[in-house]
Amino acid sequence: MPDQSVVLRRWVPVLLWAGLIFWGSTDALSVPHTSRFLKPFLLWIDPRLGAETVAAVQIAIRKAGHMCEYAVLAVLVWRASNGAGLGRVRPWPARLAWTTWASAVAYAVSDEFHQSFVPSREGSPRDVAIDAVGAALAVGMVWCVGRIRRRWR
Repeated sequence: MPDQSVVLRRWVPVLLWAGLIFWGSTDALSVPHTSRFLKPFLLWIDPRLGAETVAAVQIAIRKAGHMCEYAVLAVLVWRASNGAGLGRVRPWPARLAWTTWASAVAYAVSDEFHQSFVPSREGSPRDVAIDAVGAALAVGMVWCVGRIRRRWR
């Protein structure tokens, strides 16, 4: 049985990141709140931007944020499940890749469900798909890095 401190070092970062995602799904990071600083920033970069362009860039930034937050979640879940960074790294099993990705997607589904109860937010299957792509890219990146590291040993 693993030492409790090892389990904590593995899983506390996952739980903290999941908590940050949950907090971001509240009204705190809703479109009206993020637009208050994104719009002025974009107009500072280029004051000639039209309202439609600003809105499109804001959407792109928000969706990129979705991909990144779930990519980080997937890496943290993989790290916790695999024991990476804790003195040992097991070989890359395909089941671990699928479990890591499925865990991130399951959390994305629960997060969108949570958002459906927040008045300034809405749950979106499209956002789950974007989150799933972010998690898949992260799992693929971890796999590639692992392959490269094994070659250099």
